[in-house]
Amino acid sequence: MQLQDYLATAERGEMARLAKFVKVAQPIVSFWVNGKRQVPAERCPEIERFTKGKVTCEELRPDVNWAVLRNSGK
Repeated sequence: MQLQDYLATAERGEMARLAKFVKVAQPIVSFWVNGKRQVPAERCPEIERFTKGKVTCEELRPDVNWAVLRNSGK
């Protein structure tokens, strides 16, 4: 699921809660959602946790090899 779709179907105020969770200003999240800025790779795992896996790192940043990073902790 795309972040934009997740937030469109979420409860009111979810964007603000996400911004607080990842410790950025709400307009930054809005920029991510509207494609004005790319989600920084270091924020992707936090967003995936916040959305309980509905929005994955792979969906947020398909240019990053997440398989390598996911397997590095083993």
